[in-house]
Amino acid sequence: MMMDKRRGRVLGLPFPGVAGAHNAITDVAGVEVGTVTLISGEGPLVVGKGPVRTGVTAILPRGKANADVPCAAGYYALNGNGEMTGVVWIEEAGELQTPITITNTHSCGVTRDATIRWLVSHGVGTGQDWGLPVAAETYDGDLNDINGFHVTAEHTIAALDGASSGPVEMGSVGGGTGMLTYDFKAGNGSASRIVEIGGRSYTVGVFVQSNFGRREDFMVLGVPVGRHIGQGKLRGKDQGSVIAIVATDAPLLAHQCKRLARRVPIGLARTGTVGNNSSGDIFLAFSTANEASFAQRSGIVSMEALPNGDLDKLFMATVEATEEAVIDAMLCAETMTGRDGNTAIALPHDQLLTVMRQFGRL
Repeated sequence: MMMDKRRGRVLGLPFPGVAGAHNAITDVAGVEVGTVTLISGEGPLVVGKGPVRTGVTAILPRGKANADVPCAAGYYALNGNGEMTGVVWIEEAGELQTPITITNTHSCGVTRDATIRWLVSHGVGTGQDWGLPVAAETYDGDLNDINGFHVTAEHTIAALDGASSGPVEMGSVGGGTGMLTYDFKAGNGSASRIVEIGGRSYTVGVFVQSNFGRREDFMVLGVPVGRHIGQGKLRGKDQGSVIAIVATDAPLLAHQCKRLARRVPIGLARTGTVGNNSSGDIFLAFSTANEASFAQRSGIVSMEALPNGDLDKLFMATVEATEEAVIDAMLCAETMTGRDGNTAIALPHDQLLTVMRQFGRL
């Protein structure tokens, strides 16, 4: 399928690395992504009625068909002013046992509980008599009636049921509907990289719900773009958060997944952020390898794993895909007006390309 014409590579931005077929987290075989987008109303905020600019995103590491099989996983928080449920057990067990949902800050508990309902209704077990789903959030209250609690369990279940492989819709969709990045409209973004290690090919895919950054700090491939596009600020300050999910089919153990998650901030830093106090920057990485071993619930299991000395290409892939995912989250979003007439402008492609040419990057 043709790549979205708004994405950076199509516009000519020279991102490094070799991307997968869809340049998305779904290039890792088995990974499925679903979204439900809620947009309604306009004008003054009336709590409980709108305007509504929000939604929910669901990520199934092994898809619906193998949702009961855990993955090796690890998480890392650059700054903890945010929420990702379920990570205490991931830290303890080294396994991701549930789908992942991402939404707005005040609906995170709803999507967590709805995921349990989905697991029960689909007969999906976790290897225990209970589930500890991963649910994460970023703040969309600049545009959305966040205290109106418009995301429901039914929306979450619809996102899980509707998850699929293939191209991932980006920008103002799903949990990213009401989000901003560097004071431009943003939301969901994704990218992937193909790497060769020891004669075998592996894929790394990154998904971000991007909602952070001060305009003046914004960088694209080393160019200080934010200093040259000053119009239309809504926040005028660093506020918000970023959730990143890293997937790979490379055989990794839990501690190695954590090492991948720890590389996400390097990719974010390439776009200009320093991880401000108000930003909840939380990241989770998982490996879909060793499926048969994770499906085995008892006895001795054997697992493949890359040696630590071979991880550098995966680290680079994570950094590169994170940077590109954030920028594509912005490029794929369109200007949006929400509560009280607040308007988040889209990153203007023509001005971006002009600045990039001025700095010799096109």
